[in-house]
Amino acid sequence: MNKNSKVLALKYRPKIFGDLIGQDVVADTIVNSIKTNKIPNAYLFTGIRGTGKTTIARIIAKSLNCSNGVDNLCQSNQCDNCEAIANSNHIDVLEMDAASKTGVDDVRDLIEFSRYGPTTSKYKIFIIDEVHMLSKQAFNALLKTLEEPPEYLKFIFATTEIKKIPITVVSRCQRFDLSRIKSSEMFEFIKKIKEKENGKVSDEALRLIVKISEGSVRDALSLLDRGLLTLENGNELDLTSAQKIFGHFDKSRLIEIFELILNGKEQQVIEHYRKIYDQGIEPKVFINDFLELIYYFKNINSLTLESTNFSLNDEEFIKIKEISNKIDNQILILFWQFTIRTIGEIDIVSNQNLSIEMFLTRLIYISSLKNNDEIEKKNETSELLEKKTIMSDFKNETIDQIKNVTQEKKNKPETQTDIKIEEKFIIKSFDDLLHICSSQKEIKLKYELEKNVNLVHFEKNRLEISFNDNLDKNFVKDLSAKLFDWTAQRWIITLSKTKGDISIKEKEEYKKTELIKQAKETKLYKTILEKFPDANLLEVSLKKKDE
Repeated sequence: MNKNSKVLALKYRPKIFGDLIGQDVVADTIVNSIKTNKIPNAYLFTGIRGTGKTTIARIIAKSLNCSNGVDNLCQSNQCDNCEAIANSNHIDVLEMDAASKTGVDDVRDLIEFSRYGPTTSKYKIFIIDEVHMLSKQAFNALLKTLEEPPEYLKFIFATTEIKKIPITVVSRCQRFDLSRIKSSEMFEFIKKIKEKENGKVSDEALRLIVKISEGSVRDALSLLDRGLLTLENGNELDLTSAQKIFGHFDKSRLIEIFELILNGKEQQVIEHYRKIYDQGIEPKVFINDFLELIYYFKNINSLTLESTNFSLNDEEFIKIKEISNKIDNQILILFWQFTIRTIGEIDIVSNQNLSIEMFLTRLIYISSLKNNDEIEKKNETSELLEKKTIMSDFKNETIDQIKNVTQEKKNKPETQTDIKIEEKFIIKSFDDLLHICSSQKEIKLKYELEKNVNLVHFEKNRLEISFNDNLDKNFVKDLSAKLFDWTAQRWIITLSKTKGDISIKEKEEYKKTELIKQAKETKLYKTILEKFPDANLLEVSLKKKDE
C-alpha cells in the first residue's frame, strides 16, 4: 500500500517510545525495565480508546526483539524483526483479538503454541487485544502459564474495561493505566501533522478537534483527516466550517440562550434553539454542552482559561464570568438537576427535539424564583406532585397533599372549628368489628377476618383468635393499629391453638349448602327435575317474610 494512501491514524502511528505523546512515565518505566533486564512476565495496558495501548504493545515487542537493542531501536531503516512486527507477520509475535477468540479452546491452542521456543528472535510474544472479552474458563486456563511462563515467553494485554478482568489475572501482570492526552499536547501534535500534510486549518478549528476527541489521539487524527478531505484547493478549514462538518455549534450562541433564559424571554430562547437544531445539531450534543456550560457558570471564579481545555475562548470566558456574578448558586444547582433529568428523558421521548424545547421552557420558570424560600417550596411541591402522579388511586385518596384556600373553604363549613375532634367507635362484638371495617373501607382487614380467622373468644379490648395458613403475615400488626385508631384504646390480640368457631365465610357456605339441600327436598324441585332432568339448583334466596 502506498504510504500516502493510509489514513492519518495509521500513517503517523508511533514506531518508537520517543514518538509517543502523553505517556512519558509509562514509556520511561518500560524502557528502564528492559535495560535492567527486569522484564515482567506480562504487561497489562488499560485506558480509553486511542491512547496507545496496542501501539505500545507493538513497540515493546520491537524493543525486546530488535537486533539493535532498545537504545537504538529501528525507526527508518528497520531490521528484519522490526519490519515483520510492524507488518504484523512476525512468526514469533502473535497478535490475537480476544473479541473474536473468546473460548477456552483458543487459549489452549495458545498455550500449546507457547511450548515451542522462538525461531528468529529472542522472545516469543503474545499480544491479546480487548482481553476482557475472554471467557471465565479461558482466563482460568491461562493462569498457570501467565504466572510461570518459560523465560522466552512474554504476554502483553490491552483492554478498555479493566473491571471485567479477574483480579487473579490482573495480579499476575504489570499494570499500566494510560491517561487521556492533555489538550495542549494534543493541539501541538495535530498541528505538526497538519503542517506535514500541507493542510490549511485554523487554530480555532484544531482546538475544536481537540475538544471533540476527548483525549484520544486516534479520534483527533480521524477528525483532522476528515476535515482535510473536505477542503477544496486553497481553502482553509476555519471554525465555522469545522462546526458544520463535526456537528458542533458556537459556544457563544449557547451563552446567549443561557442569558435569555435568565431574563425570562421564552420566545427568543426557543427561536435560538431551533436555529441551532436546524443546523443538524443532535439534541444529545446540545444537552451535554449545556451541562458543561452550567459547570462553567458555577465554578468560573475558580477556573482559568487554560483549565477549560479549549472549550472557551477569551470572550466567552469573560462573558460567563460577568453573568455568573448575577446568578444565585441555588438556581445553577437546580439547572444542573433538571438537565441531568432531561438526559434520561430524551431516550424515552420519540421526538427528542420537543423534549429539549420543554426543558428550556422549564428552566425559564425556575429562573424566575428569586429567593431560597421560594426555591425550597418549589422543590417540595414538585416532589409531592411526582409522587402523586405515580399512584393509581390518586383521585380517590388524599395523602399528605397540600390543599389550597379554595379547597379548604369548600370542604369546611364556616361554623366548623379549626380543630376537628376525630370520632371514636365502640366495638362490643365481632360483628361490630366487621361492620366498622366496612364503614372505614378497610376491605383487606375485613376479608382476612371473614376468610382466614376463627373467633375463639371476644371481650372488651381483648380478642382471641385462631387462623389458617392463608392469613396475611402483617394482619395482627395492622388490626392492632386500626383498633387503636378507632377506639383510642389498646387491644390485646391473642393467637390461640384452639380451633374456635368456623370463619364467617365458612358459615355462609354452610348456610348456603343447607338451603340448597332443603330446597332439593321440596315438591317443586322434584317436579322441575321430571321435566328438565339436567337441571341443577345453584343458589337459594329467602324472602324477608320467610326469614
